[in-house]
Amino acid sequence: MEMLQFPLLREDQIEVRVGQDRGVGKGCSLLLYKDARCDMAILDKAVGPENWQRKHYECKGNLFCSVGIRFPDGWVWKDDCGAETNVEKEKGEASDSFKRACFCWGIGRELYTAPFLWVKDPERGGNGKIIDSFYVEKIAYDDAGMISGLAIKSRKSGKRVIVWQR
Repeated sequence: MEMLQFPLLREDQIEVRVGQDRGVGKGCSLLLYKDARCDMAILDKAVGPENWQRKHYECKGNLFCSVGIRFPDGWVWKDDCGAETNVEKEKGEASDSFKRACFCWGIGRELYTAPFLWVKDPERGGNGKIIDSFYVEKIAYDDAGMISGLAIKSRKSGKRVIVWQR
C-alpha cells in the first residue's frame, strides 16, 4: 500500500479557543483545533474529492464517523466517535466524530504536540467574562512534524499574547 501523508496545518487552518477560564486576574488556557471544513479541504486537495467519503453510524449510544480513502486495492476506513457540543449538539457530535476520524488518518495530528498555552490577562467585559478572541499568527514545526514554535495574537488588541519556542 502506498504511503499517504497529509501536509502539516498552516496558521490559517488552526483555530484557537479559550479552554479553561480561571477568572479575573488569573488568566485562561487556550486550545488549538481544526474545523471540519479544514479537514474536507485537505482531503479534497490531497486525494481528490472523488477518492474519499464519510459515513456516520451509532454504536452503544455513541455517534461514530468512518472516513474512507480509496487506494488502488480498494477503500481503507478509519473511525472514531464524537462528543456532543454545547451548540447544535447533534450537528456538533457529527462534526466532532468526523474531525476525530481525520486525526486517525493523520490530518492535524501535530496539534497534539502543542505546549500548554496560558494567557495571563485576557480582555474581559464588565461581567468578568472573556471578550477577547485569539488566532495563530505563526507556527513552526521540526523535522518530526512536532510544533517547535508558536505565536498567538489577541484579536482585540492585536498584541502577541503567547510566543513559545522549543
